[in-house]
Amino acid sequence: MKIVSYNLNGIKARLPRLIEYLTEQQPDIVCLQELKSADEGLPIAEVEAAGYHGVWHGQKGFNGVAILARGAAPVERQRGLAGESEDDHSRYIEAEVSGVIVASIYLPNGNPVPGPKFDYKLRWIDRLRARARDLLAEERPVVLAGDYNVIPNDDDTFSVRAMADDALMQPESRAGFRALVAQGWTDALRTRHPRGGVWTFWDYQAGAWQRDAGFRIDHLLLSPQAADRLVDAGVDKEYRGREKASDHAPTWVRLRG
Repeated sequence: MKIVSYNLNGIKARLPRLIEYLTEQQPDIVCLQELKSADEGLPIAEVEAAGYHGVWHGQKGFNGVAILARGAAPVERQRGLAGESEDDHSRYIEAEVSGVIVASIYLPNGNPVPGPKFDYKLRWIDRLRARARDLLAEERPVVLAGDYNVIPNDDDTFSVRAMADDALMQPESRAGFRALVAQGWTDALRTRHPRGGVWTFWDYQAGAWQRDAGFRIDHLLLSPQAADRLVDAGVDKEYRGREKASDHAPTWVRLRG
């Protein structure tokens, strides 16, 4: 079972790339982020024509998450996180597919630092940890997949100096992510590539792709029951180099069964 996290940076702009990826790779489950489209404008028919059914949580202009499954309809379990009733950002959706619980996560960026956006980011991480704790208590295979907007370690970026003042690498952001993992989650990509140096994002600016000046912010966290089935994890990096690609590459984990 191949489960993918893929920040599209606009599903309408990247629809050809998405359909191309689904057709060529035929992953079993795809967690999408940053749809940048209201529900009524989502290209659901095109996705279904490619053989996928989905649960969608769109938002006009920014944010937006979805979970797609090949040949099966995901059963939605939850959208949004508890803890801030006034929070209307579409950043979390959770579903069950073939006995596996999957969440698609688009954690706030948090820039500039300091400021209200960074404060929101840290509160959101706390709210995610609360939900993750409840999921672990179910003692089932769970995959928390998404764009976490956190660079966990120094070797997860091309340049510590370049990212030092960014919200993605602040001590508070890292501490929040580490506290989440410490609940008992396995960072699949880190487990398979313990020396780091594996990027999932390359900015459009300053020739970042051409220089391979990237960093790792897309993560798939596995519950113990999912980690027991871990076969491999990686990044389909070459899709970042295609015409009009997202600035993220599809990031994946493969589980037995």
